[in-house]
Amino acid sequence: MTRLEELISRADTVAILGHTNPDGDCIGSCLAAYNYIREQYPLKDAAVYLEKGPQKLAYMKGFGDIRHEAPGDLKADLCICLDCASRDMLKGFEPVLASAKYAVCLDHHVTNPGYAEENFIDANASSACEVLYGQLSAEKISKDVAECLYTGIVTDSGVFKYENTSAKTMEIAGVLMGKGIEFGRIIDEAFYRKTYLQTQIMGRALLESILFLDGKAVFSVVRKKDMEFYGVEKSDLDGIVEQLRLIDGVETAIFLCESETGEFKVSLRSKDYVDVSQIAGYFGGGGHRKAAGCTMCGNARDVINNLSEHIKRQIQLHEEASA
Repeated sequence: MTRLEELISRADTVAILGHTNPDGDCIGSCLAAYNYIREQYPLKDAAVYLEKGPQKLAYMKGFGDIRHEAPGDLKADLCICLDCASRDMLKGFEPVLASAKYAVCLDHHVTNPGYAEENFIDANASSACEVLYGQLSAEKISKDVAECLYTGIVTDSGVFKYENTSAKTMEIAGVLMGKGIEFGRIIDEAFYRKTYLQTQIMGRALLESILFLDGKAVFSVVRKKDMEFYGVEKSDLDGIVEQLRLIDGVETAIFLCESETGEFKVSLRSKDYVDVSQIAGYFGGGGHRKAAGCTMCGNARDVINNLSEHIKRQIQLHEEASA
């Protein structure tokens, strides 16, 4: 029995939480834990509390059970936080953590300070799903749980192409494939499939992107009015920053999504040497060396200018070291 299983066995009520604007790894890890508990501990009262996520991930079992509002009076025996680098990123669900009798955090973000009573944080892991896998009994993982875990691994590893992909990642993926999951379909659904409107808004974002810092950086902005025009939500913008990162000659890509007037969700990606987690951390966010994010206020020009100074500094230091 793993430590996580031991904690679950002692609890009657389990609350499962993830970060704001949940992605494939966040939802995948939360639903993997949820389904595992329901299967192995059927008498436990378990629930997942998350903001609404991308509908394309609805193929995972339990997606329709996710609760999108925090209960006002819940005092869970155990709170499991997954893929969430800080308490702040729980947003409106933070009171669930605060009122829980005991909390455990499983994460792979290097910026995670370890805010729960027990923390399982592996910055070398491809995903929170990989960390969670290590706290489950492999022989007990069902096809439904494997599907959730595989979803998180492929989305956060960029289908095994990011540097956080290790031999261990591939070994775990192999075990999950052995559970009978339709791995090709999962990759298509979670990573590549887009609606016509999602394709349109991506096309506009790419068309209006702007190169700067001598072509070593690129940014694009999608505003609330643009999303309203196309009838899309924030979750429909997945993949835009990755496409920007692939532009030839670009080291760092920035994508701004206006969440409220004068407030932007910032997504940062780098190709080689710029540490975007350092930049995101400076502005109150977090993430990984080549993929990070934060929230910034002001107009888009000011946000880009502030980020540009940090990117420029890292590029200059790299060029000086390489000279």
